[in-house]
Amino acid sequence: MCLGVPGEIREIDDNLIVGRVRVGGIDMPVNLLLTPHATVGDFVMVHAGTALKTMDADSVSYLMEFAAAAGDRRDRMTSLAGRIRSLARGLGLVRLMEVCGTHTVAIARSGLKSLLPDNIDLVSGPGCPVCVTPTAEIDAAIDLAINTSAHIVTFGDMLRVPGSGGTLESARLRGAKITVVYSPDQALDLADEADEHVIFLAVGFETTAPVIAATLKSARARGIDNFSTLVNHRLIPPALEALLGSGRIELDGLICPGHVSTIIGYRAYDSIASAYKLPAVAGGFDPSDVMESIEMILEQIAGGEAFAANQYRRGVSADGSPQARRAIDEVFEIVDGRWRGLGVIPDSALKIRPEWRRFDAAVQFDLEIKAAPEPPGCRCGDV
Repeated sequence: MCLGVPGEIREIDDNLIVGRVRVGGIDMPVNLLLTPHATVGDFVMVHAGTALKTMDADSVSYLMEFAAAAGDRRDRMTSLAGRIRSLARGLGLVRLMEVCGTHTVAIARSGLKSLLPDNIDLVSGPGCPVCVTPTAEIDAAIDLAINTSAHIVTFGDMLRVPGSGGTLESARLRGAKITVVYSPDQALDLADEADEHVIFLAVGFETTAPVIAATLKSARARGIDNFSTLVNHRLIPPALEALLGSGRIELDGLICPGHVSTIIGYRAYDSIASAYKLPAVAGGFDPSDVMESIEMILEQIAGGEAFAANQYRRGVSADGSPQARRAIDEVFEIVDGRWRGLGVIPDSALKIRPEWRRFDAAVQFDLEIKAAPEPPGCRCGDV
């Protein structure tokens, strides 16, 4: 969900808001509102059709080196596995949490666990914004889709998230107008061309929040009044604080989410590493990235240290993206948030500020979103 990919700006429209960016050999339209000083030839980190940040020269150089070394990945994995085995000797059981769901997928698909010594235990964290979207938010979106004339638009991975009485996919099969898009800008274009009200169901962590902020700023600039968002953004550091502070989970280190860290910076984990004496490493998503993150954590443990560090050097900096964070702060305020399976976590959610209420679907449709029971069989909390 919260994935960003690097791309090179090939051209910029006259309005300086939209450009064409080459991502993986394909030129695609990208919103450049969060990177106003970017020029043709610059590399940017792209997520959901929006450039989150301009990549500095060191990041681009590291990216090129990483891409050029793709053929040597097997040798690198073997070398890292050897260093991890050496570092792990004599440490006893070491429990590391990969916070991000994309890390969990990378670990499973690559068979990475088979390369680790028996005393290294990987624990999956709460890091999928789709999975932690509470039942009540899904119920509210389904209610809007069925009982109003609004057109609901969202990302494809939201369609099968269960509410208390079904999913968005089942509502669509019953005739509700629900459309899947790749980018919120596409939802904005739908609203610009339609007479009906378009509601974008917005979910995601710190990676996606600035994308939605940029979308609302674009909606205001374009004078589009039949567009709003049902916001369900959550924040990673408060969730980590809640999990670690509960005393229910014993961990020895954190592999922190790479693309969340592109926004907040790896120094955002300083207080967590210090308070809980846990190494916290922002890691990339290639299996070799995960292996190097584990190596960096073990080096800290072996040396009796615990601090925030950065493995994902081709995407993450110490302070992240100030421009993206300013956009978040302009449009949203921090509130307590409910997480599916985890309950309410203080200061862990974003809400649209009053001055932007014209784009808040909860205000426009007078929604009262209350807690709802988990669907039968849901084990999100156990996970």
